[in-house]
Amino acid sequence: MKYSVSYLISLQFFGFRFSGWQKQTNAKTLHDIVDKSLSFVMEEGSYKTIGVGRTDAKVSANSYYLQLFTNEILEEEAFIKTLNLNFPPDFRAISMQEVARSFNIIKADKIKEYHYYFSFGEKNHPFAAPFMVNIDAFLDIDVMKKGAKLFEGEHYFHKYCTKPSEKTIFKRVIDTCEIVENDILVANFFPEKSYVFKVKGKGFLRYQIRLMMATLFELGKGNIDLQFIEASLKEDNDRLFMRNNAPSSGLQLYNIELKL
Repeated sequence: MKYSVSYLISLQFFGFRFSGWQKQTNAKTLHDIVDKSLSFVMEEGSYKTIGVGRTDAKVSANSYYLQLFTNEILEEEAFIKTLNLNFPPDFRAISMQEVARSFNIIKADKIKEYHYYFSFGEKNHPFAAPFMVNIDAFLDIDVMKKGAKLFEGEHYFHKYCTKPSEKTIFKRVIDTCEIVENDILVANFFPEKSYVFKVKGKGFLRYQIRLMMATLFELGKGNIDLQFIEASLKEDNDRLFMRNNAPSSGLQLYNIELKL
């Protein structure tokens, strides 16, 4: 069915209870909940939705975009209010705007910023589990900060991707990459000190951020050195992906700069 109008909706979601964005059989997904909520607001069959990209199971988004196709002319402020009334507590619609029918949210130029929250040492309060990962070992944060900087720039990320296709492009550019103390997510049940791994770039491979984070954990534990990371990013790397994958619950899609 062809639709005459297209809207871009900005939203946030807490992904800990869900099996990622993409719809799946016998799994509760974020896209399923969005479309189910819309079914209470709009007539059945009168709309179609496309998300800006996939997320892994348990991954949350502080910033996410949804493209809504319909034949209805919507009053934006009233629609957002009604949508939020029908969303479960895990979701919040922020704003919406009409965009050209030819606009393609998947192909549009975008910069994504991911955050990965973690702490180490004494076990965290259980309430912190959906937001950050706790490593039960000492981590050398200073060397991890140096390791994070090695990912910046243009590199070959064969080792930081799982299940690539024949068309996967491994040569990618990371604009910024750093580890800093966490002063973004705060709660009285968080540990006294925690950290955030920030990564910003145009596009990322399947599990790339989590594989990078896991590698930095190994660096912090002293199991690998900085030279290992440098070699892993060269064109002549062995192209075998890293076996350690950091848990998904610490990962958050923090921001998307979308070019309209």
